[in-house]
This record gives sequence, C-alpha cells and structure tokens, in this order.
Amino acid sequence: MSDLFDTNWMKKFQQEWNRDRDLAIALKDIAFNAIIAYGFPDEENPRGVITVNNGQVVDAGPYENQPLNWDLRARKKHWYDWLNREVGKASLGLAYSTGKLKFLAGDYKSMIKNPQLFKPFVKSFSVMGRI
Repeated sequence: MSDLFDTNWMKKFQQEWNRDRDLAIALKDIAFNAIIAYGFPDEENPRGVITVNNGQVVDAGPYENQPLNWDLRARKKHWYDWLNREVGKASLGLAYSTGKLKFLAGDYKSMIKNPQLFKPFVKSFSVMGRI
C-alpha cells in the first residue's frame, strides 16, 4: 500500500484526477494550469506534487524544488479524516480558519470567492479519497 503523497500515491492521484470529468473538464474549461504540492506542516518541503496543464495532471511525483503555485499542508490525521468522508465548502473553510489546512503557497481567500476554482478544489478531496 502506498503512503500518503509518496510517488505511487501521487501517480494514482493523477489517474483518478484525469478520470474525473467534474474535476478535469471543469478546470480545462477555465484553462487552469498550476503546480500543486501536498504535505505536512512539520516538514520543510512538501511530499508530493502534481503539474496541471489545462485541467489535466500531466506529471505527478515527489517534490523536486519546483516553483509552486499552491502548497497545501495538514497533519496526516487531518488528511485522512478528509479523505475518508465527503468534505464541502464549510468543512474546508473551517479547516482553513482553524489552521488545520495551511496554504504555504496560493491564495485560499481569492480561490473560495471563485466557484470555477473552489468547486474543483473541493472535488479534488473526493478524488483523493478514491486512492
């Protein structure tokens, strides 16, 4: 079994992301491109990174000093909590406001005001939960 955000896990995340029409197509429609990292707040660097080009994940793997558009951090317990249940705007907003979900790169506040970004962001958690 893969560890959260290791190379195997990130490759599975890439496959699930690209299979999910609500996520990949929604982001393609707005020509979304980004390098998104995931990890834990007590570590200097994120663990895993995806590169999104026009809504599709074109690369997934370990962090290798790439410049990041988004860097999401949470304790392992919180990641697993979110991946094992449906999350929504309210629960992610609460996680952000209480510091359980940290954005070391990226602007959470502007993202939540944009439904074309926030809906896929929420959807990405359910996609992660399928791994």
